[in-house]
Amino acid sequence: MTIQEAQQTVDNWIKTNGVRYFNELTNMVILTEEVGEVARIIARKYGEQSFKESDKDKLLDDELADVLFVLICIANQTDIDLTKALERNLLKKTKRDSERHKNNEKLSK
Repeated sequence: MTIQEAQQTVDNWIKTNGVRYFNELTNMVILTEEVGEVARIIARKYGEQSFKESDKDKLLDDELADVLFVLICIANQTDIDLTKALERNLLKKTKRDSERHKNNEKLSK
Protein backbone atom coordinates (compact mmCIF):
# COMPACT_ATOMS: atom_id res chain seq x y z
CA MET A 1 0.00 0.00 0.00
CA THR A 2 1.40 3.38 -0.94
CA ILE A 3 1.06 6.38 1.34
CA GLN A 4 -1.52 7.83 -1.03
CA GLU A 5 -3.49 4.58 -0.92
CA ALA A 6 -3.26 4.57 2.87
CA GLN A 7 -4.66 8.09 3.00
CA GLN A 8 -7.56 7.08 0.74
CA THR A 9 -8.19 3.86 2.69
CA VAL A 10 -8.33 5.72 6.01
CA ASP A 11 -10.62 8.35 4.49
CA ASN A 12 -12.95 5.63 3.19
CA TRP A 13 -12.89 3.89 6.57
CA ILE A 14 -13.76 7.11 8.40
CA LYS A 15 -16.64 7.84 6.03
CA THR A 16 -17.93 4.26 6.22
CA ASN A 17 -17.30 3.30 9.85
CA GLY A 18 -16.33 6.40 11.74
CA VAL A 19 -19.19 8.70 10.69
CA ARG A 20 -16.80 11.67 10.43
CA TYR A 21 -13.33 12.76 11.46
CA PHE A 22 -12.86 13.90 15.02
CA ASN A 23 -11.78 17.53 15.03
CA GLU A 24 -8.09 18.32 14.69
CA LEU A 25 -7.61 19.05 18.39
CA THR A 26 -9.22 15.77 19.41
CA ASN A 27 -7.09 13.87 16.91
CA MET A 28 -3.96 15.59 18.23
CA VAL A 29 -4.81 14.41 21.74
CA ILE A 30 -5.53 10.89 20.45
CA LEU A 31 -2.19 10.91 18.59
CA THR A 32 -0.43 11.87 21.82
CA GLU A 33 -2.18 9.03 23.66
CA GLU A 34 -1.16 6.53 20.99
CA VAL A 35 2.46 7.69 21.00
CA GLY A 36 2.39 7.23 24.78
CA GLU A 37 1.27 3.63 24.30
CA VAL A 38 4.21 3.06 21.94
CA ALA A 39 6.54 4.61 24.50
CA ARG A 40 5.15 2.33 27.21
CA ILE A 41 5.93 -0.79 25.17
CA ILE A 42 9.41 0.45 24.20
CA ALA A 43 10.21 1.29 27.83
CA ARG A 44 9.28 -2.20 28.89
CA LYS A 45 10.62 -4.22 25.97
CA TYR A 46 13.89 -2.34 25.39
CA GLY A 47 14.24 -0.29 28.56
CA GLU A 48 14.56 -1.18 32.19
CA GLN A 49 10.90 -1.27 33.16
CA SER A 50 9.07 -4.57 33.48
CA PHE A 51 5.70 -5.36 31.95
CA LYS A 52 2.58 -5.12 34.08
CA GLU A 53 0.03 -7.90 33.57
CA SER A 54 -2.24 -5.39 31.83
CA ASP A 55 0.53 -4.51 29.33
CA LYS A 56 1.58 -8.02 28.32
CA ASP A 57 -0.97 -8.32 25.51
CA LYS A 58 0.01 -4.99 23.90
CA LEU A 59 1.81 -5.33 20.57
CA LEU A 60 4.23 -2.74 19.25
CA ASP A 61 3.13 -3.21 15.63
CA ASP A 62 -0.51 -2.61 16.56
CA GLU A 63 0.32 0.51 18.56
CA LEU A 64 2.50 1.87 15.74
CA ALA A 65 -0.39 1.26 13.35
CA ASP A 66 -2.65 3.24 15.70
CA VAL A 67 -0.18 6.15 15.54
CA LEU A 68 -0.06 5.94 11.76
CA PHE A 69 -3.85 5.81 11.48
CA VAL A 70 -4.35 8.98 13.55
CA LEU A 71 -1.47 10.73 11.79
CA ILE A 72 -3.13 9.95 8.46
CA CYS A 73 -6.44 11.26 9.81
CA ILE A 74 -4.80 14.56 10.73
CA ALA A 75 -3.15 14.79 7.30
CA ASN A 76 -6.43 14.05 5.53
CA GLN A 77 -8.45 16.58 7.44
CA THR A 78 -5.82 19.29 6.95
CA ASP A 79 -5.44 18.53 3.22
CA ILE A 80 -1.82 17.35 3.44
CA ASP A 81 -0.50 14.94 0.84
CA LEU A 82 1.83 12.84 2.99
CA THR A 83 3.73 11.51 -0.02
CA LYS A 84 4.71 15.01 -1.11
CA ALA A 85 5.34 16.08 2.48
CA LEU A 86 7.66 13.12 3.10
CA GLU A 87 9.51 13.69 -0.16
CA ARG A 88 10.12 17.36 0.76
CA ASN A 89 11.12 16.38 4.28
CA LEU A 90 13.68 13.82 3.04
CA LEU A 91 15.21 16.43 0.72
CA LYS A 92 15.47 18.85 3.63
CA LYS A 93 17.08 16.24 5.86
CA THR A 94 19.50 15.16 3.13
CA LYS A 95 20.63 18.73 2.53
CA ARG A 96 20.94 19.47 6.23
CA ASP A 97 22.23 16.20 7.66
CA SER A 98 24.08 14.18 5.01
CA GLU A 99 27.54 15.09 6.34
CA ARG A 100 26.55 15.84 9.93
CA HIS A 101 25.71 12.22 10.74
CA LYS A 102 28.72 10.83 8.89
CA ASN A 103 30.98 13.07 10.97
CA ASN A 104 29.27 12.33 14.31
CA GLU A 105 31.76 10.42 16.46
CA LYS A 106 28.94 9.13 18.63
CA LEU A 107 27.50 7.21 15.68
CA SER A 108 30.76 5.51 14.75
CA LYS A 109 30.83 3.40 17.91
